[in-house]
Amino acid sequence: MQKKNSPRRFHRRTKPGAAPGVIAVDPQAPQPHIVATSYGADAVEQLEISDISDINALRGRRAVLWIDVAGLGDAAAIRQIGEIFGLHALALEDVVNVHQQVKLEDYGDHLFIVGRMVDDVGHGRTEQVSIFLGEGFVVTFQQRPGDWLAPLRQRLADSRSELRASGADFLAYAVLDAVIDGYFPLLEHFGERLDALDDAITDDPPRYIIHRIHEVRGVLRALRRVIWSHRDAIGKLLHDPSRLVSGGTRVYIRDCYDHTIQLVDVLETYNETCADLRDVYLSSVSNRLNEIMMVLTIIATIFIPLGFIASLYGMNFNTRVSPWNMPELNWFFGYPFAIGLMVLVSVSLLAYFHARGWLWRDRK
Repeated sequence: MQKKNSPRRFHRRTKPGAAPGVIAVDPQAPQPHIVATSYGADAVEQLEISDISDINALRGRRAVLWIDVAGLGDAAAIRQIGEIFGLHALALEDVVNVHQQVKLEDYGDHLFIVGRMVDDVGHGRTEQVSIFLGEGFVVTFQQRPGDWLAPLRQRLADSRSELRASGADFLAYAVLDAVIDGYFPLLEHFGERLDALDDAITDDPPRYIIHRIHEVRGVLRALRRVIWSHRDAIGKLLHDPSRLVSGGTRVYIRDCYDHTIQLVDVLETYNETCADLRDVYLSSVSNRLNEIMMVLTIIATIFIPLGFIASLYGMNFNTRVSPWNMPELNWFFGYPFAIGLMVLVSVSLLAYFHARGWLWRDRK
C-alpha cells in the first residue's frame, strides 16, 4: 500500500474540461507568507507584505524587486501578484499544481522556471519552487514556509556582494544555484547510507538489508529524474537567447549547469553501487545457503552408516536357530562393539571430509 506522503502520489484539483489558467489551490496548503526585498547597489530594503497592493509602491523604487511567497493557500493573493507583474495565467496555474516537472517556459516579457528543491534530506523528498524572471523583478513561490533562501538575503545585506551590483537575472540564477546546491548534502547523506549498507553486507547481512537497498535505490532513481530535468532546463536557459538574461549571468549559469552534471554523475555511481550491493547480498545469501546445505549433507552422510549399523543390530534374529543369526546379540561386549563401530565410522568420515577440504575451510 502506498504511503500518504509518497512523492508518487498525483492529484490535480482542476476538473477535466475546466478553462485554462484556473488557480485551484490545495485546501490544506498553508497561507502565504510574503517577503518583498527591494535592492540596488546603494541600498536594500526588506518588508513583510500583508496587503498585496503594497507591492505596487515598491516597483521601480530600486533596480531589482524580489517577491518571495512561501505558502500556496490563497488563490486570490496569487492571482493578484500575477496581475501586478503581468504573469501568464497558465504559469500561475502550474504554480499551485505542485506535481510539475522541472521546466523552463518563455512568455516573452518574463521567464517561468519550475524547480524542485530538497525538502527532507533523510528521505530524499523534494518540493516545487516556481521562479518568475522579468524586467527588474523576480517572483518566487514555495510550497511551504521555510527560510531556505536566508543565505541569499544575507548576501544582499552585504554591500560588497556581487548580487547587490547585478540585475534580476543574477538573482534568478542565485535562486537556481541554491536549489541545485541543496542536492549535494542530500547525496552525501545517501552516500553514507550506502557505506553503512556495504559494511552490513560485508559483516553479516540481516534479512531486512535487501529492503533498505531497494528503498535507497528507489529514492536515487527519483532524484536522478529530477536532476536530469534540472540539467535540461538550465541548459535551455543557457543556450537559448533571451533579452532577460545577460551575457555575464550566462557565465554563472554555465557553472550551475556543471553542478547538475556532477550530480548526475554521482547519482549514476550510486545507482550502480545499489545494484552491486544487491548482487553481493544475493551472492552472500546463496553462499550461506550452500554452506548450510553442505553441513546438513555431511551430517546426513555421517548418520546414514550409523543408521545402517543400528538397524542391522536391531533385527533381533534368534541365534538358537542358526549361528549365523546375529551372534553378537549374545556376546558380552556386543553393545560396546556396536557403539565403537559407529564412532569409528563417524571419525573416519570426518577425517575423509577434512582431507578433501570440506570442513573448517579458511574464511578469510
